[in-house]
Amino acid sequence: MSHSSLDSQAERIARLEEHVAHQAQTIEELSDQLAEQWRVVEQVRSKLDRLTERFLALEEGSLDAPAITRPPHY
Repeated sequence: MSHSSLDSQAERIARLEEHVAHQAQTIEELSDQLAEQWRVVEQVRSKLDRLTERFLALEEGSLDAPAITRPPHY
């Protein structure tokens, strides 16, 4: 192999290694973002569960609705 061919291959390998390094960094950033979003989803799910429980408790407490009567001005 000629000297220029070796230089060309070395440059190509260097570009590929740089590309792989950028991809690895991007994958790490995406993984971090996904983990953060999962934490947020879990927090929202927990809040929704608590709100659902409160709503159901309030709904149970309001089952005895007052009877419909005529307003006093009739």
